[in-house]
Amino acid sequence: MRAERTTGRIAYHGEGPVWSPSCGGLRCVDMLAGDVLSLRDDGTVDRRHVGTVAAVVRPRRGGGAVIGVERGFVLEEPDGTLHPLGDLWSDDSVRMNEGGCDPDGRFYCGSMSYQQSPGAGTLYRLDPDRSVSVVLEGVTLSNGLEWSPDGRRAYYNDTPTHRISVFGYDPEAGLTDRRTFVELPDEGNPDGLTVDAEGGVWTALYGSGEVHRYGPDGRLDEVVEVGATKVTACTFGGEDLDRLFITTSREDLEPDEEPAAGSLFSVVPGVRGLLPREFAG
Repeated sequence: MRAERTTGRIAYHGEGPVWSPSCGGLRCVDMLAGDVLSLRDDGTVDRRHVGTVAAVVRPRRGGGAVIGVERGFVLEEPDGTLHPLGDLWSDDSVRMNEGGCDPDGRFYCGSMSYQQSPGAGTLYRLDPDRSVSVVLEGVTLSNGLEWSPDGRRAYYNDTPTHRISVFGYDPEAGLTDRRTFVELPDEGNPDGLTVDAEGGVWTALYGSGEVHRYGPDGRLDEVVEVGATKVTACTFGGEDLDRLFITTSREDLEPDEEPAAGSLFSVVPGVRGLLPREFAG
């Protein structure tokens, strides 16, 4: 299966796509430019600068969005007003990277060292009352966090481990019982991920030019080829939630290298996704 190119080069480092009717369709980030991008029906892209880094964007209940920025979180109101919630740390060598919302409306975002120093990252949780807690410490490159359709399992990538982890999930206990869902070869770098309505886990493999689908049992059952090697993340969208949108990066590439890198790709894989879980704050 091969994805088609949906846009021109819209990002230096595209990441964190999400489809939400309340946000007008597909949004993603140009992470290192600090911009949130919105794809319109006519194929044009609106760009909004939100900080030094725009790590990930997810919808809020009632409108607007929650955004991971370089050292913390920003709330976007329905009228577009931005409310920074303050820095979580002062170390300028560490930034936020990726995240998602749990079934109970809490937003998670994980950090990483700009130099990808081992163990320098932390997974944080922002609750609806705007309090912040630490969920995981000692991670290196926090990526892809999404829940199963029934909300009882969560899938997570710490990219340099070359594995997709799965947790149990309970509203009170949170993420528990971390274990390996899929073990990848050393060249397999799992990046952003999404989960379809059948429980399949779709993971972007950075550097491979592919997105893999793993069934709920962890078996590889679909491969999507993408016309750019630095595949970063994916999400389902469209009116029927039947189109898989895929972000890509041109970070560290020469200007004339990989002309499609930094574009948005899409494919209709024959399964549907789920509406995104929203931040309740």
